[in-house]
Amino acid sequence: MAQEKPKIIVICGPTGIGKTAMSIELAQRFNGEIVGADSMQIYKYMDIGTAKPTAQERAQVPHHLVDFVDPAEPFDAVRYAEIAEKTAMSLIDRGKLPIVTGGTGLYIKSLIYGIFEAEPVDRAIRRELRKEAEEVGSHALHERLKSCDPEAGARIHPNDAYRIIRALETFAATGKTLSEFQNQHRFAQARFDALKIGLFMERERLYERIDRRVDLMIQEGLLDEVKGLLERCYSPELKAMQSLGYRHMADYLQGAIDWEEALRTLKRDTRRYAKRQLTWFRADPEICRMGPDAVEEASGLISKMMMR
Repeated sequence: MAQEKPKIIVICGPTGIGKTAMSIELAQRFNGEIVGADSMQIYKYMDIGTAKPTAQERAQVPHHLVDFVDPAEPFDAVRYAEIAEKTAMSLIDRGKLPIVTGGTGLYIKSLIYGIFEAEPVDRAIRRELRKEAEEVGSHALHERLKSCDPEAGARIHPNDAYRIIRALETFAATGKTLSEFQNQHRFAQARFDALKIGLFMERERLYERIDRRVDLMIQEGLLDEVKGLLERCYSPELKAMQSLGYRHMADYLQGAIDWEEALRTLKRDTRRYAKRQLTWFRADPEICRMGPDAVEEASGLISKMMMR
């Protein structure tokens, strides 16, 4: 008889849809604790722009993998999967139900199925690529990546120098693209029995929520939060500082754009990000889709899962 896999719940969906509220309610009903799966909420000092769970929300239910990485520290899905797996298993050992909550699809996928980890490459290649990124910028390297690995080029943001360099160094060292290695890996073996609950709503309504959320972030002090990070000497070129909200506010503070343009592009780019998230989660046939208020429906699915 095959060994039973440990059970976890996943609450996923686009930014601004209400994942935190549902996960707290479900955690309280099912003796659960929340394991974050958000590539920005991991960072310290970045609270407003990441819509990190508030102190009050974290007091209601323990949250893990939130607010624990320095913004200057490299962090990727491989490291996330390693820490998140240990966290989930520790919760299970204590009789708690892990409720993995977030909108970073690759983090969720890497936790459940594992992830391809490239072999170490020549450090000289990495140094040369980093030097080139500093001299000509990540966008120039991204153009090269689109030529040699179109699949990775389409997936990786032009500002994400860390992942661009990783893809280029893999190709330079092995002659094979990072996408080839990842497609061979195929995330084949599931490590958990995961019930995936995906939150969806009509797109225009979601976009309205996102616009209101951006306005609220501004009211809560996003500009001062970014100013404080810059004053702490966190470079605007850091991967964390190139994320939604932070790069827009940093561009404004440095005089690259005016205030109206900062707000306009922040709302636009957040809506575009939500659209990419929707595309990712719609492509997963294992996801049970429902609205953000469907707590009873989600509870029913969890109850059935726990009985099997």
